[in-house]
Amino acid sequence: MREAQPDFRFEQLRAHHDRESFTCGVPALDHYLHRQARQDARKNVAAVYVLTSDGKQVAGYYTLSHFSVELDSLPEATARRLPKYPQVPATLVGRLAISSAFRGQGLGELLLMDALKRSLDGSKRIASAAVIVDAKDGAAVGFYKKYGFLQLIGIANRLFLPMATIENMFG
Repeated sequence: MREAQPDFRFEQLRAHHDRESFTCGVPALDHYLHRQARQDARKNVAAVYVLTSDGKQVAGYYTLSHFSVELDSLPEATARRLPKYPQVPATLVGRLAISSAFRGQGLGELLLMDALKRSLDGSKRIASAAVIVDAKDGAAVGFYKKYGFLQLIGIANRLFLPMATIENMFG
């Protein structure tokens, strides 16, 4: 895991963050931060975290929310270790994006690791068996698989990482 540059820090999205100048090259991710993120945060639909070096410019962001996953969409080896409920609780990393201006600095990994650590910490207060991601494309699938994410059965580009695996990462 790469170390962050010391001047970057995570903050919850607030009004003073410059959302309008953020561009990552994926219109849906740009639009979300520009138009929807603050509303989702205010309505407690998603927790939005931004990575910033100056307290204003957004170098990257991600969202977290509660989720549930069908037990039968998990691989058998994973499902066997869980209670036989129809659905199990999970944490969704709904969006994760890096500003084009900050690419190539290892910030994708930094964003993901912060999201996983917050998810792990939250799972100790409100149960969560895994972290779920919906990868936007094949490149994103490859990014997540590099960190141990596994494919959910029957749902294209939806991956998961068991909370036990995340706990071992931060052990």
